[in-house]
Amino acid sequence: MAFTGLRGPARTVVAVGHRGDPYRVRENTLASLRSALERGADAVETDVRLTRDGVPVLLHDASLKRLWGHERLLAEVTHDELRELTGGGVPTLREALAAMASTRVMIDLPGATREAVREVVGTVRACGAAERVYYCASPTTMLAVRETDRDAEIAMTWTTVAPPRPELLAAVRPRWLNYRFGLVGSELTDRNHRDGLLVSAWTVDTGRSMRRLIRDGVDSITTNRIDVLSRVRGPRP
Repeated sequence: MAFTGLRGPARTVVAVGHRGDPYRVRENTLASLRSALERGADAVETDVRLTRDGVPVLLHDASLKRLWGHERLLAEVTHDELRELTGGGVPTLREALAAMASTRVMIDLPGATREAVREVVGTVRACGAAERVYYCASPTTMLAVRETDRDAEIAMTWTTVAPPRPELLAAVRPRWLNYRFGLVGSELTDRNHRDGLLVSAWTVDTGRSMRRLIRDGVDSITTNRIDVLSRVRGPRP
């Protein structure tokens, strides 16, 4: 998949399904990821955390309450207990990578420790998926990813329009800067492109905002409404 960072007809914005297709199917499940692909996603974004016994699984929240109705912290349950509590609804990272076959996968690492980062990156390698996986999270977490894998593709989440310090960029070596969409404008995308960085925007759910961001030159849009983005962007050339 070519990410050119160009404007105009030669540029194609990458459509990323945020946690799959969560407005139709429960987020971070295999069914949700598949639904996003069926509706036009080029890549899927998913959150990965570890169970008590160190198994990487797809879950955004620290607890099971919002999605699965259990007052339990993921870090307090084993993988076997998680399967029992959710009826097998929370897939492992291995299962997700296998189900996504050759699809690009953006892995978000909320609250990850260095040990968790090493486990996740090791799982990606063991699954033979390193070439199609890229990682996003805070600079601290992305530093841990870079220390673990010198070749990892990184989309460093950045929360201000001010540019990262050169020292940080040199240490993390991101390919992307990943911004909340309200921060992004043409001046910001132009500056990043001049610096050799691609721009990703999240989480964008209205056609109006998608059209603005495409005009402003973003390279990737992460959305809960992948069908809307697919229509706004149009078919791939």
